[in-house]
Amino acid sequence: MKTKAAMHVAKIVNRRGDRTYTSYLLRRSFREGDRVKHQTLGNLSHLPEPIIEMIRRGLKGDVLEVASDGFEIVRSLPHGHVAAVLGTLRQLALDTIIASTPSRERSLVVSMIVARVLDPRSKLSTANALRPETLRNSLGDVLGLSTVTEDELYAAMDWLLDRQRRIEDKLAAKHLREGSLVLYDVSSTYFEGRHCPLAKLGHSRDGKRDKLQIVFGLLCEASGCPIAVEVFEGNVGDPATLAPQIEKLRARFGLKKVVIVGDRGMITSARLENDLMGRPGLEWITALRSPAIRKLVEEGALNTSLFDERLLAEIESPAFQNERLIVCRNPLLAEERTRKREDLLRATERDLLKIQAATKRKRSALRGKAKIGVRVGKVLWRHKMAKHYHLTITDASFSFERREDRIKAEAALDGFYVLRTSVPKSELDEKEVVRVYKGLSRAERAFRSLKTVDLKVRPIYHYAADRVRAHVFLCMLAYYVEWHMRESLAPLLFDDETPEKHRHPVKPAQRSAAALTKAKTRRTNANEPVQSFHDLLGDLGTIVKNRVSKTGSPVTFDVVTTPTPHQRRAFTLLKVAVAV
Repeated sequence: MKTKAAMHVAKIVNRRGDRTYTSYLLRRSFREGDRVKHQTLGNLSHLPEPIIEMIRRGLKGDVLEVASDGFEIVRSLPHGHVAAVLGTLRQLALDTIIASTPSRERSLVVSMIVARVLDPRSKLSTANALRPETLRNSLGDVLGLSTVTEDELYAAMDWLLDRQRRIEDKLAAKHLREGSLVLYDVSSTYFEGRHCPLAKLGHSRDGKRDKLQIVFGLLCEASGCPIAVEVFEGNVGDPATLAPQIEKLRARFGLKKVVIVGDRGMITSARLENDLMGRPGLEWITALRSPAIRKLVEEGALNTSLFDERLLAEIESPAFQNERLIVCRNPLLAEERTRKREDLLRATERDLLKIQAATKRKRSALRGKAKIGVRVGKVLWRHKMAKHYHLTITDASFSFERREDRIKAEAALDGFYVLRTSVPKSELDEKEVVRVYKGLSRAERAFRSLKTVDLKVRPIYHYAADRVRAHVFLCMLAYYVEWHMRESLAPLLFDDETPEKHRHPVKPAQRSAAALTKAKTRRTNANEPVQSFHDLLGDLGTIVKNRVSKTGSPVTFDVVTTPTPHQRRAFTLLKVAVAV
């Protein structure tokens, strides 16, 4: 016969060698016949000792003190956003992908990845934010870091770079399969200083033509999730970066069949002939340049009049044997290009008229064929309109006129673009090829996030080439975490959760009705507030970890503020807990 059970907290001390382990177990005791039995209900060892003591006293029936009468908050640290980012990183198993065994180096790398998502700063500032006396949030405390120095972070970057190859291999194994579509794009970013061997003068995408720069290429899976990144010297052309990526996909990642998608500036005819054509299992999707499209028109392979009512068609040309050519015409893009060209022509003529007036003024008239030519060249280079003008320059005069035939020929192709692919029609039809090519916008979105909006890979201050590579790789891993967070948090963000899948692929992208309503009302269908990604992180940051101390006692314990329903919803979507 069982008697009424009583609960209590049992303290269990175990010794293993020279080490002592103490456990606190919540148990119920009851008598069964002549024997007293114990049943363990839970392990309380993870709780702070003051909380365990309060539970023990409460089970004994003691009257507990009111917190405000005997406790004080000695420190408060923003915690919710740390829990969200670090929890997502751990849920993705990125920490174990970086290194399977816990170590201080791994903790430092994880801290830099999380800090990059939360608030990108220099390594010195990041080190200061991780020290116990200068914590900006709970990150350093949660990871158990102390006395972090800038040199330690640099050493951890070197440690991470040594593992880049293995980490990328694991990410590829996780996200890529045989026959996968792989997006590849290249960008550049400027460099502060003049002593890095990677930093060179080259084509600047940041408008910083006077600064040295580096080039880096990003491999993403079809949805835009980053897989691998590689850094090149700043004067390397985009096509020259393609061969190493193909080698990476085939040799390192072990993909026998893959479809690589790149823009027309990346996968050029020369790259196709040298690196892609004739390699079994290696397919590609790219686009033709304008001269090649004009040649198709001249040869009669492309009849532009057929697209007055059609937006898409597949054509053939003897110049592109064993390939598919898919012609697209976007009317809105045609209107935009016509408008932009006319604006550029007017801006060019306005500046050219100023030079013309300078040659006719009475005082200090502009003279000399060379001087006039230099000034004219600057104007034409600035607006990229030289091909549309016939110029007459003498020592004392300058005149110009539009080349209407060239303008008309270019206008006839406004809105047209031609995709070129080796993928058989049985695998991807015309519309799917267009959709896949337009997926490159996801890689471009990654560059925007990496360079400006979120992670701020630029400007770069590192001098050692390997440190630059480690910095870019660290930023890619941070974007990997952010990408997954954005996917999970889409219902609470302005992101479009349900893009129009049945819309004609050539037509301009349009947001769904649900996304437009969300943007207009700033509320979800469940009447939850809608925010940007970083505003939501800021909101989660108001969840605070309070360090509490009993008055007159050195013992402290942590209490996390209760999340609001909106914050709880965010953690539910991320599938992570507030306590990490």
